[in-house]
Amino acid sequence: MTQSLRVVFAGTPEFAAAALAAIHAAGFAVPLVLTQPDRPAGRGMKLTASPVKRYAVEQGLEVAQPTSLRRNGKYPEEASAAIDLLRATPHDVMVVAAYGLILPQEVLDIAPHGSINIHASLLPRWRGAAPIHRAIEAGDAETGITLMQMDAGLDTGAMIREARTVILPNDTTGTLHDRLAQLGADLVVQALRDLEREGRLPATPQPDEGATYAAKIAKHEAALDWRRPADALARQIRAFDPFPGAFGTLDGAAVKFWAAEALEMPASQEPGAILDVSAQGVVVACGEGALRLTQLQKPGGKRLPVREFLAGFPLIRGQRFAPAPADA
Repeated sequence: MTQSLRVVFAGTPEFAAAALAAIHAAGFAVPLVLTQPDRPAGRGMKLTASPVKRYAVEQGLEVAQPTSLRRNGKYPEEASAAIDLLRATPHDVMVVAAYGLILPQEVLDIAPHGSINIHASLLPRWRGAAPIHRAIEAGDAETGITLMQMDAGLDTGAMIREARTVILPNDTTGTLHDRLAQLGADLVVQALRDLEREGRLPATPQPDEGATYAAKIAKHEAALDWRRPADALARQIRAFDPFPGAFGTLDGAAVKFWAAEALEMPASQEPGAILDVSAQGVVVACGEGALRLTQLQKPGGKRLPVREFLAGFPLIRGQRFAPAPADA
């Protein structure tokens, strides 16, 4: 009987936990799981384990949480200890998904079959930290998962295989994330089975042509710039759901927006002006067209359909949302 492929797994959020669960459920040996250190979270800012750590602990898998894996970084002793642990842990391949730490070439080369990354875009489009947000924000028609042989560059390694999915008109980063997490989990299990059977995974060098960079979402981006076209703002609202949540400022209060649709209409008011208020939505003038807001949240409240929101936070035609900050 052949021995199961041994997989060291490195990942942190829910996206990665879905892949780890699928790999484990498929019967592959997972001798070690790497995940980021526990972080303060929630109102009490209590130290909280990552979704990957929670799954690993539930399943009795060994977990390591180094602060760094770079010997020349801020934590050289921790990095050296983690690399020693990796070298001492017999394994065949490393799978990495949204780990969040830089992996130097020394680490990528430890496993005989190298390190496979599960990336949530169709590379070379949207290399970087926020590929799901940026694909929705840009109005891409489709996205997907790329399995990549990792190198020291930023998502520049050779591509092993991909799976595609259409971006639906009502997709948010939350809904698309969940679909891509499952797609990535299924794809990596298929690839590991092929590797186990054939002993290799062919990979195609990644072209630089068509490469785009998905920069991490900055908090200031959440403020809507009403001078932009309504359809771009509607995409921004979907892209920033569930995090960081798009918002506008009205009389000093930050009102978050969770659902909206773009309307084609001539500009009759300054961008940010409220044109209409009804149970169907709050219509706001934009640089092109108007935005009908249908799910909103007041400071300290919860997200509500527009009818319920207006019952506790009345708005009137003629009020105007403040312009976005200069750096938005």
